[in-house]
Amino acid sequence: MPASDVTLTVNAPGFRPEALPVQASGSEATALQVPLRSGAQLRGVVRAGAHRESLTDARVTLVDAAGNVVGITTTGPDGDYAFADLDAGSYSVIAAGYPPVAKKVTVDGRGLEEVPLELGHPDN
Repeated sequence: MPASDVTLTVNAPGFRPEALPVQASGSEATALQVPLRSGAQLRGVVRAGAHRESLTDARVTLVDAAGNVVGITTTGPDGDYAFADLDAGSYSVIAAGYPPVAKKVTVDGRGLEEVPLELGHPDN
């Protein structure tokens, strides 16, 4: 590598990424130690109803103090959710079931009308 100024980036699962300015000196090898900070983790369980049953497939959104969406996840079979590799700070956790679905129908009064409805989360 020719002598130049470069930026070294290091990342690992469970740790915050780090970027360092480095001056490459040409043909000499240089050893660097880059301390990595572990990222914060946040987890919980979404429950619903009078019996506090775990809610599967709920949408959980994590928003930082500036109002930016940090992450979106869906609860697992036990109603559990998790976010990892977070910076220290204040967040809002928002849980919601399925978005409402509406379908316009017309009935003619001559018997049974079937109206199938499908609930789900929009992709994103």
